[in-house]
Order: sequence, then C-alpha cells, then structure tokens
Amino acid sequence: MIPDGHGPGHARTLFVTNDFPPRPGGIQAFVHALALRRPPGSVVVYASRWRGWEEFDARQPYRVVRHGGSLMLPVPEVARRAAALVRSEGCDTVVFGAAAPLGLLAPALRAAGARRVVMLTHGHEAAWAGVPVARGLLARIGARADVVTYLGEYTRERLVRVVPSGRLVRLTPGVDTGVFRPGSGGAGVRASLGIGERPVVVCVSRLVPRKGQDTLVRCWPSVLREVPDAVLLLVGGGPSRPAIERAIGERGLAGSVVVTGSVPWSSLPAYYDAGDVFAMPCRTRLGGMDVEGLGIVYLEASATGLPIVAGASGGAPDAVLPGETGLVVDGRDPAEVAAALTGLLRDPERARRMGERGREWIEREWRWDLVAERFAELLDGSGSPTART
Repeated sequence: MIPDGHGPGHARTLFVTNDFPPRPGGIQAFVHALALRRPPGSVVVYASRWRGWEEFDARQPYRVVRHGGSLMLPVPEVARRAAALVRSEGCDTVVFGAAAPLGLLAPALRAAGARRVVMLTHGHEAAWAGVPVARGLLARIGARADVVTYLGEYTRERLVRVVPSGRLVRLTPGVDTGVFRPGSGGAGVRASLGIGERPVVVCVSRLVPRKGQDTLVRCWPSVLREVPDAVLLLVGGGPSRPAIERAIGERGLAGSVVVTGSVPWSSLPAYYDAGDVFAMPCRTRLGGMDVEGLGIVYLEASATGLPIVAGASGGAPDAVLPGETGLVVDGRDPAEVAAALTGLLRDPERARRMGERGREWIEREWRWDLVAERFAELLDGSGSPTART
C-alpha cells in the first residue's frame, strides 16, 4: 500500500520557498527534488511565481500554491497565507527552501500548528553571516528553527557564528546517477551543434558574473594556442549573456565558442555528455556577499564521467576531490584557468581517469536515495541533534 502522508511516521509538510521551478537554478532543483522524494500526498508547496508555472504545476504529484508575484518576503500577507495552508492542509512540518529571509515567518507558522521547522541554507546565508545587520537577522532566523542545514564545511564554519551548532545538520543536493551518466546523449548534441569530434569544454550554469563564464571566454585564446580545434560550450541563459557574446565577437571566437541559451532541464544530461571537460571557474564577489554555496553542476558533471575544473569560491571545492576528480583554480586568474583546461585537454587519459573516479565518488556518496533518507530523518526528528516539541 502506498503511503498517503497522513499515517504514522509520515509528517505532512509545507515547503515555503522563493526557489522553485520553473525558475532555473541549483537551489530550485534541490528543493524540487526533495519535495518529489517525499511520500505521495505528504507535501504542499507555497512558492513564488515564475514564467511557465501553470504548466509546471500541473505535472507535479502534489499541490503547489503560488504567491501573486515572483518574490515572497516575510510580510504579514505572506505569513497569513502560509499559516492558512498549515491549518487547512494539516501540515505539522514546515521546510523553508532557503532560510533567509523567509525563515522569519517561522513563529507565525508554529502558532498555526507546525510542530517542526527545517530551514535549508545555501551560499547567501553563509554570506549573511559575515555582515553585521544581516548576521542579526540570520541569528533570529536560526533561533526559530529545529534544524538548519548546511552544504559543507565552508558554509558550516560561517553559520556556526550565528546559529547554535546543535541545530546545524549537513544536507547536500543529490544526483540522479541514472539520469546524469556517460552516454546520455552527447553525440546527438555534438551533431546538432556541428561540433563533431572536436575537444569540448562544457559549462552548464546560469550566465551570471559569479559563475565565471566571462573568465572562460577571456582565457579561451590561450587554450586555442595549445589545442587549436577545441570548442567552448556555454549552456544556460542569464543576464551576462549579452556581455559574453560581445566578448566572443571582440576576440574573434565565434567559430570556437557556442552559447546555447537556456535549455530544458530534461536536455541537460545530454549537454554535459557532449563535453570532454567540465569547467565553471566561479569566484567570490561583492566583498563575500556573492559566493558559491556548493555547485550541484560539478556533481552532475562528475556523474556524467567528466573531469572538473572548479573555482575556489565558497563551498565549490567541497564538490571536487582535488587531483582525483578534478582541479580547483582561482577563478579570477584566466592564466590559471587556461593552464588547467589545456592540461586536461592535452592529456585525455588523465582526464578519463578523473572522470571515472568522479563517477565512482558520486555513486558512493552523493546519490539521491541517500539524501532523501537523510531528509526524512530531519523531518521526523530522528536525524537531528535536537528535537523540539
């Protein structure tokens, strides 16, 4: 018999989040995947709107309630609606897809009947912990949670300054190794783009300054001097696209750099599989306020059997075993990034070994079934250091 979410041992859970598909991004994919892996009937999602939400919501196996706009803030209107959902849906557990700032709603949801509150954190909460005013808000948020999750040691070291260590529990995104795998359609992508058998460095990510696609373009002439037929494949859309395309034109790289724009999530495994090396040389910006929390794309690329070139921003190094599954570089230094890329492109055997090691690592430690089991324990209280009633 399939559990309906109402029986013993199955908490009924309300997710409250700005970070939810069809809005693209790693946090959005993480929160969505957690919701999908809960028992049927046990989840309700309250999320902000994003273009295409009606079609997306109709496909989900749980109820999704949308806020009227693209951003929810911890204001009375949002608090009232979330509290009403706790009561009407019989939710005894609340998960905030990102602790800051919506975690400030926790007292209102406890008053409505939520007995347990779990808050997920990402890179921006780690950044808040280092800023005086934001740090005070984050302390208030953490004080209202039963569990505050963190991605890795980088984020934990910063969060523990303001959140009691007894409430901090590691919870990372997982990877579906059946979806992200070698041979998942890369040959078709290469054929459609006219790349053929040329060596390919692929980056799958939103086009924003932190991710480092601009650095890849800046260093690409150096890569071409060593590997003349190489192709840089930039997969994703975002506000940096016009600047990146201008830089490609200014450097005369139109024949060796391909920018795809946004592609459907279902197509992403094939785009990873089209690469020989995965690179996202992310960098920390804005005095530490814009930082990489982890980088699920590194894990997905490793699952696909690619060696990784990752930037040394925030928790990104936690997604790489340096020297084994990939390399960690200073994403601010185009020369260092170019050297890492050319070294892997010119030594395919080394790249292959790193890719194989990465696939093994993902299968052993990052599978979604392991993450889902851990998340279930956090929801019912058996997997956290403290359990408040």
